Amino acid sequence: MVTFFEKLITLLKRDKRFISKDGKFLRNAVYESAMNLDEKLLKNLLADETIRNYFFAEVDGIKIFDKIKFAWVINNRQFLQDSYTRFKNKIGLTDENGDFISTSGKVELVFPYKDCVLEGGQTKDDQKRNEIFYNELLAPDEINRLLYPKVLVGAKRYSADGVETAENFSDNDNLIIKGNNLIAISSLLKRFENKVKCIYIDVPYNTGNDSFGYNDRFNHSTWLTFMKNRLELAKKLLNNRGVIFVHCDNNEQAYLKILMDEIFDRDKFVETITVVNNPAGRDYGGIANMHEFIHVYLKKSYDDALYNIPDEDKKFPYKDNLGGFEVRELRNRNTTFNVENRPNLCYPFYVNPNKKIDNDFLEVSLEKQNGFVEVMPAKSMGIQTVWRWGKEKSSQNLNINIVGKAMREKNRYMIVEKYREKSKMARSVWYDKDVNSQKGTIHLRELFGEKIFNFPKPEELLSRILQIGSEENDIVMDFFLGSGTTAAVAHKMKRRYIGVEQMDYIQTVTVERLKKVIGGEQGGISKSVDWQGGGSFVYCELAKLNQNFIEEIESAKDFEKILAIYKKIISLGFVSYKINPADIEENISDFAELSFENQKKFLLEILDKNLLYVNYCDIDDEEFSISDADKKFTKSFYKED
Repeated sequence: MVTFFEKLITLLKRDKRFISKDGKFLRNAVYESAMNLDEKLLKNLLADETIRNYFFAEVDGIKIFDKIKFAWVINNRQFLQDSYTRFKNKIGLTDENGDFISTSGKVELVFPYKDCVLEGGQTKDDQKRNEIFYNELLAPDEINRLLYPKVLVGAKRYSADGVETAENFSDNDNLIIKGNNLIAISSLLKRFENKVKCIYIDVPYNTGNDSFGYNDRFNHSTWLTFMKNRLELAKKLLNNRGVIFVHCDNNEQAYLKILMDEIFDRDKFVETITVVNNPAGRDYGGIANMHEFIHVYLKKSYDDALYNIPDEDKKFPYKDNLGGFEVRELRNRNTTFNVENRPNLCYPFYVNPNKKIDNDFLEVSLEKQNGFVEVMPAKSMGIQTVWRWGKEKSSQNLNINIVGKAMREKNRYMIVEKYREKSKMARSVWYDKDVNSQKGTIHLRELFGEKIFNFPKPEELLSRILQIGSEENDIVMDFFLGSGTTAAVAHKMKRRYIGVEQMDYIQTVTVERLKKVIGGEQGGISKSVDWQGGGSFVYCELAKLNQNFIEEIESAKDFEKILAIYKKIISLGFVSYKINPADIEENISDFAELSFENQKKFLLEILDKNLLYVNYCDIDDEEFSISDADKKFTKSFYKED
């Protein structure tokens, strides 16, 4: 099969300007022509549909040439490589802008398959499948088809009144989706891009020997590719004040931190929280491990993106007619925020040194008046700092929660906030009993009467995370939903939520747990938030296509069944484009001589993994037998009903 690179080289070599007298291809001449938007070159590129679709974007019917992408391609190692380079070259040598690592000033995490999309399609606990990679440059069509929005089926609405068929989806609905999380996230973008306030995920730890349900035996580079694909989509779902919490252990946390620096930008890093989840420690490896990690990143740099947590032991030193308070300087001491990038937060206050209000604080104004002293945010190391509040908010709080305070130096004053909340900024080390992992196990055992899930996170841990990252009615998301702790806590804390889980226990554990939450179960955080039950959620699944074949293959018991499945796959055309069915037919006797496990393995490999689920664009295709009810719900979900 002709590769994308080979097709492009053949097309370019038709232009004699790009061939030297001794027959060598003149790469630099091509580059210069592209940078100068050479008319003949552009016409040649436009003439081939595959190349046109890759290098040209269409805006209002006009083709726009992406010369940066073109330059990256012709300078790529896989373009015009010799046989030795082709042999040793590995994918993943460029950054997110397409620049070579060797010429970049950045610190980058480099790993094989970095420029690939990894599907990661396990659905059963004991399934360890060979993962499928699609290179972003070599297989753009396959990736687009893989990540295209999918049809949603079997929608049900669970509430205190029971369960009923969900005919539509509204902005107020909570959502649980069963299906591959990469594909589900890409489908969610159509409705929820830039709308999620807080994402929490407890990712596969890649230990290779624990009992975590996902395929955690990815090798190192495969695991990083798996996470990169999902985190890039997750960033698109977050709104501008969005925050993501990624829970992991020591196996991958250092590499994950660098990967997240690349995806979210290093300056959006907030903190790595250390969670002492097992105070007794695990006595192996030379030093008993007691803790895990949560990497926290913002999508954008906003002072108000994170919130404080309750502090029940707090005592206030001052009191006025509105209640107790403490004093906090209104100036932002962090010089990262200064007059250059926050000019709207740099403005004068005016303090009246002759008029005291409660507790000997001084009257302030935003208007210049006789006898008042101007106060600007102080400079720090020559940098003009700014206030934490904008002028409008300050105006609404003048002499209520914003007052002046005399300093020890004569005729010097500062502007302070009366801080009234019984809360505090979260700390970077969590070691209290509420984050002990055993609490999550005990809670689930109480709910179901037996141990049904390994290592569930305690609700108290998720409650703290959602307090930091969200407020009531915000959208919270978890696309490694597991036993459903994030959704359960969000439900009780009056957040809207989206949960994605591809493992089959979603029906027996996750959904059943949320039904108990609606019924008013009193475990976890229920008593602390006065949870009395109620609410609802919608459950649906990605419409299966080849996934049905995978399940049939896995459950097959004999060769006759395997052969019948094979013939069905071939007849319906659900075989990988890399496979010629005629070649298999010629060697069917060899196939019959394979071990039963290898026969199953072979069928799984020849399936076109891009066809695991039905694309939304094919919803009306009779071949896929999508019911009218599922069509109606899907179109409602994508707001196209």
